[in-house]
Amino acid sequence: MTLTERYLAELDREAKRTRKVLEHVPTGRDDWKPHQKSMAFGRLAGLVASMPSWITLVIDQDELDLTPPPGQGQYEPPKTEELVAVLDGHVAKARESLKKTTDEYITTTKWRLKAQGHVVMNELRDVVLRDTINHLAHHRGQLTVYLRLNDLTVPAVYGPSADDQSFS
Repeated sequence: MTLTERYLAELDREAKRTRKVLEHVPTGRDDWKPHQKSMAFGRLAGLVASMPSWITLVIDQDELDLTPPPGQGQYEPPKTEELVAVLDGHVAKARESLKKTTDEYITTTKWRLKAQGHVVMNELRDVVLRDTINHLAHHRGQLTVYLRLNDLTVPAVYGPSADDQSFS
């Protein structure tokens, strides 16, 4: 099995788990946060739904500058009812990018992250892809905490939860 095939399999597993969590995000609580320094519920859910798009960026572009161009507004998260569709769309594009790339490309070429034109990360694409999938799991975990703190069902992700005794 090639490295890119492993990434495809991992993306599929993580997308299934992420979909289960996003299906439990409630409508009408977008602005709720557990602490004033925390991300709002709707923004976090939108981030989780959109993170597979980062895989496409890492493969198809050489860099990303996080500083928005002048006049570009803040990120608007998708509506609650759109979260799963947004996730599915980004997963489909990420799968396409992974299928068309090679192990040699992702293990020998670097990808850059910039902020205000300054390079803050310059790593092999393979490292960035791994970090992206780990980052998705991290924010999905935060989202399950938000569900719990709102007394909502927390679905099984890697194994049973107090609310869902299934194995995913």
